[in-house]
Amino acid sequence: MPELPDATQSQQMSEDEALEFAQQVFDVARNGDADMLGRLLEKGLTPNLRNHKGDSLLMLASYHGHLEAVRVLLQYQADPDSRNDNGQTPIAGAAFKGNLPMIELLLEHGADVEGKSPDGRTALMLAAMFNRTEIVDFLIARGADPDAQDFNGVTPLGAAQKMGAADTTVQLAKRG
Repeated sequence: MPELPDATQSQQMSEDEALEFAQQVFDVARNGDADMLGRLLEKGLTPNLRNHKGDSLLMLASYHGHLEAVRVLLQYQADPDSRNDNGQTPIAGAAFKGNLPMIELLLEHGADVEGKSPDGRTALMLAAMFNRTEIVDFLIARGADPDAQDFNGVTPLGAAQKMGAADTTVQLAKRG
């Protein structure tokens, strides 16, 4: 398990040691070790640390479904709308994965319900594409725009239709 170095140690840490430490920290988030994250954050680890792909600790923990780790990161002010280098947000990742409790937690801590990527695709579109009916209902109830369009003019209904997501196609078509 990684141990956050004190100021004297960090001045003496080689670049290779720093990279190894950072990799261990990202693994802690990816594996959902909430206790270790809490200890590291308590000692001064930045909650918005990002890896070489721009994935924050919160993005990794949320994508892998670790509610308690995400809760700890949010308690230490991790940005619930942090975007990786592809412009993806934690809420969009949770919609893709079908993780409603994660979406609820992220929204409780201020995440943008749309979770728009640079191409205009929203969390609702991702939920619709992957036939996540419960998440579609939840996101719309929380203010997601069922008529939003990505940069190609595709709506959540159009995304569901393109992906052959039968349940969300019917669900969104009923909305008008």
